[in-house]
Amino acid sequence: MELGISMFGDLHLDQQTQKRKSPQQRFAEMLEQVKLADEVGLDVFEMGEHHREDYSVTNPQLFLSAAAAVTKNIELGSAVTVLSSSDPVRLFEDFSMLDNLSNGRAHIMAGRGSFIESFPLFGFSLDDYDTLFEDKLMLLLDLVRKNGTDITWDGRLTQNLRNVNLYPKPVQEQLPVWIAVGGTPASVLRAARLGLPITFAIIGGLPVNFKPLVDYYKENYLASGHDATKMQIGINSHTFAGTSNSIKDEYYPFYAAQMDNIGKSRGWAPFSKEVFMNTTRPEGAYFMGEPNAIIDKILQQHEWFGHTRFVGQMDVGDPDHKMLMKSIELFGTKVAPEVRKALGE
Repeated sequence: MELGISMFGDLHLDQQTQKRKSPQQRFAEMLEQVKLADEVGLDVFEMGEHHREDYSVTNPQLFLSAAAAVTKNIELGSAVTVLSSSDPVRLFEDFSMLDNLSNGRAHIMAGRGSFIESFPLFGFSLDDYDTLFEDKLMLLLDLVRKNGTDITWDGRLTQNLRNVNLYPKPVQEQLPVWIAVGGTPASVLRAARLGLPITFAIIGGLPVNFKPLVDYYKENYLASGHDATKMQIGINSHTFAGTSNSIKDEYYPFYAAQMDNIGKSRGWAPFSKEVFMNTTRPEGAYFMGEPNAIIDKILQQHEWFGHTRFVGQMDVGDPDHKMLMKSIELFGTKVAPEVRKALGE
């Protein structure tokens, strides 16, 4: 199993001053964090895309290019590129550049996104939500599979291309494209039929309830004639490690503040400590607490899902930099080695 971390570049809001941490400070901290993730031997680092005041990263590949300069081995990818409001041609060019800068360590995680701010920003209609994603995904896959060479394309909502060649070419023979899904069966089926690696975002409730969806993906992947040895399934969940269970209490204020901030626009009830603590239980979706508890939960879910990659989203609410660095260190030096050992790697 590959193990890694993801971030959205959250910006902490000081409750007393009502001022957010500056993006400049957050970027500097995140570069230290991804550098540490590489040094402690984690396999993957992913960065998400948002267009809101509470997040700092609007362009994952731009940050990942900076991360490429301070890392050596860790794979670098988006933790959801909002494909529906992006240009697939530009994405291919950007990630090909990133692949060259990182010496072949880039991947794209394409998704529809859980926020919709990017649609009006870039002139797209929410009425075309599904069609935009389908059309742009097929164009992106065509670009990737042909390595940007001799592209002719007629799209419904994309540009038309005639004998186009794109540059630079990636270092890898083919840029990996993953699909990120929540709980929509149609999205799972699309990824399976196309033979694409998939990541399930399990960020609440009972993870075991996702087993039918994971099985649905596996069944349709194989039924579509794809090679079982190339099947890749990822799980992405909110994660935070500490040296004692008190880390839950220390992390809660950061996490709850961000949940309440998001909830204001979605009509959610105020986030409670009870919900937080219940979701950190062994059967819950949060991977938070001492390393042994996180190890046990990863291995339990591996029995359910048989997944090949686990990525913990670690910066929800932008916790204190030292706390986050310690969490990354523990995940890399305590959690990852034991999970690999248990799985015979």
